[in-house]
Amino acid sequence: MDTCENRRPSFIVTVDVEADDAWSPSPEIRTENAAHLPRFHKLCERHGLRPTYLVDWTMARSPVFQRFGRSVLERGTGEIGMHLHAWTTPPLVPLTGDDHRHKPFLLEYPEQVVAAKVETASAILREVFGVSPVSHRAGRWMLDETYARVLVEQGYLADCSVTPHVSWSHDRGAPGGPGPRDYSRFPGRPYFLDLGDIGREGDSPLLEVPMTIVPRRYGLLAGVARELCARTGPTRRVARRLLPATAWMRPNGRNRDDMLRLARRALARRHDHVEFMLHSSELMPGGSPYFRTRRGVDRLYADLETVFRFVSSRFTGRTLAEFRALYPARVRPAGRTSAL
Repeated sequence: MDTCENRRPSFIVTVDVEADDAWSPSPEIRTENAAHLPRFHKLCERHGLRPTYLVDWTMARSPVFQRFGRSVLERGTGEIGMHLHAWTTPPLVPLTGDDHRHKPFLLEYPEQVVAAKVETASAILREVFGVSPVSHRAGRWMLDETYARVLVEQGYLADCSVTPHVSWSHDRGAPGGPGPRDYSRFPGRPYFLDLGDIGREGDSPLLEVPMTIVPRRYGLLAGVARELCARTGPTRRVARRLLPATAWMRPNGRNRDDMLRLARRALARRHDHVEFMLHSSELMPGGSPYFRTRRGVDRLYADLETVFRFVSSRFTGRTLAEFRALYPARVRPAGRTSAL
């Protein structure tokens, strides 16, 4: 039945479910943030949103998360997908002198290691949750053609690693490695990947569902100041915080109005989807560099309440797999576009 709800654009909530403070160089792995996910899930349920939990190997082994994930699946209120951090997912093949410090990208490993790690990360989800995951996001956002081919070979249908308008050229993985991706010219609309060039539309079964990101526009003086600050490491970090080049559908404690503007923009431009993301560890005080206190997490929830209330009456909450299943039918009607 073609209901009004079916014609609405999709609001896709994605959560990178990973260990506490995965940004830390410490080799100690803790998964206490799993206990903080039920509060977030109840908020999503209240607003009719259906999160996709993209789970890494460390969290898939957490008994607390296992109970939570099974409950989500039993009640049919969300999806379990896969997320992969190369430095913690077996087989552990040291790539640097300190992989926990350098956090190498999966695409820096030989193809056989890439395939083995993807299989390990997928197998534990099948074993624990009894489902074959079909949705995925790469650790540190780093996807390439080899990685995409491995995902297709292992049955994945949706990926959400691409960050349009963003270059990660200043980030580093393994010293001397090929370095990160520049997604600045990649499509902002969903597209089936060309496995020979993941920046182009192709005929593979893997649908890329890019993050909702748009460039910011600054006045002349602010733009000049940003360019000057972005030239060196310390001032570059200041520029990223105070004058970011892009606006993301990702909460940071200061961007509630930005997220509302992104949702309104998507509606005005008749986009097919908006994709929201956060890390599971951001829901725990002190679990990330971004929300260090209980008060900070409470402010995060206040922002989420406002944004989710706005989108709940204008979008339809869907998981990545649900969007992938509907997408071919949703892009064909004339006059509708997904381009960001």
